[in-house]
Amino acid sequence: MENTYSGFAAVYDRLMDNTPYDEWTSYLAEVLKKYNISDGLIAELGCGTGNITERLAALGYDMIGIDNSPEMLDIAQQKKASSESSSLYLCQDMREFELYGTVRAVVSLCDSVNYITDEDDLLTVFKLANNYLDPEGLFIFDFNTLHYYRDTVGESTIAEDREDISFIWDNFFDEDTELNELSLSLFVREEEDSDLYRRHDELHVQRAYTLPKIKELIEKSGLVFVDAFSAYSNDKPDEDTDRVLVITREHGKAIKD
Repeated sequence: MENTYSGFAAVYDRLMDNTPYDEWTSYLAEVLKKYNISDGLIAELGCGTGNITERLAALGYDMIGIDNSPEMLDIAQQKKASSESSSLYLCQDMREFELYGTVRAVVSLCDSVNYITDEDDLLTVFKLANNYLDPEGLFIFDFNTLHYYRDTVGESTIAEDREDISFIWDNFFDEDTELNELSLSLFVREEEDSDLYRRHDELHVQRAYTLPKIKELIEKSGLVFVDAFSAYSNDKPDEDTDRVLVITREHGKAIKD
C-alpha cells in the first residue's frame, strides 16, 4: 500500500466535500456508546486529513490518527491546531502500526481497508488491532464490496470541472484479480488569479472483498465478529450493498477485576 495521496492531499477535502462526515461520525459514536465506549482512547487507521479523527475528538474521545501519507497528516495537524484538540497523529503504515499501549477502540472508515490488497496483509492489520485493543475493545471498519467495484463503478470514467480544480477519474475492475484501479488526473490552479494549472497523476489500487472473506480473516486474527450493516444504516448487508460496516471485538485478554 504505497502512499497514493501525495498530489491529492492538498485538494482532498475540497473534492470530498459531499462526503457526509458528520453523519458517519454520529453513527459511529452511537455504535461506540452502545458498547459502553463513551470516552477514552481511540485509534483511527487511515485517518487521512483528520475529518473523522477531529470530529470524534470534539465528542470527547482521546484520538490517535494513523496514516502513511505525510501530506495528508500535515493537513490533519492544521485542523488539530484550529480546533485546539489533543489528537496525536502518527505517520505509520496500517500493516505495521505501533501504539504505546492499548486503546478502547480502533476504527477505520472511508474504505481504507480496501487499500490493503493482500489478504495476508489484511490479516496482519486485524491481528494488530486485536493486539492493541483493551479487553473486549472494538475494532470497527468499513469496506467497499465486490458489488460496488464490479457493478456500481466498473469500467467508468468520471470527469468534473470546477473553478479552480478539475479531475478525470478512469476506473477499471479486474474480475480475475478482484483488483480495482483508479487512475486519477488532477488539474489544480496554481494561484487564485492565475490561468496556470498544475497536473497531478495518481494511481489508486484497491481490493474487492466480500463479507464472507472478511469474516474468515476476522476469525483467523483472533478477533470476534459482532455484527455487520449496510453502511451507515441499521440494515443488514445484501448482494446489492456497496459499503459494509463491520463491528468486531477483542478476544484473548482477560478482564481484571
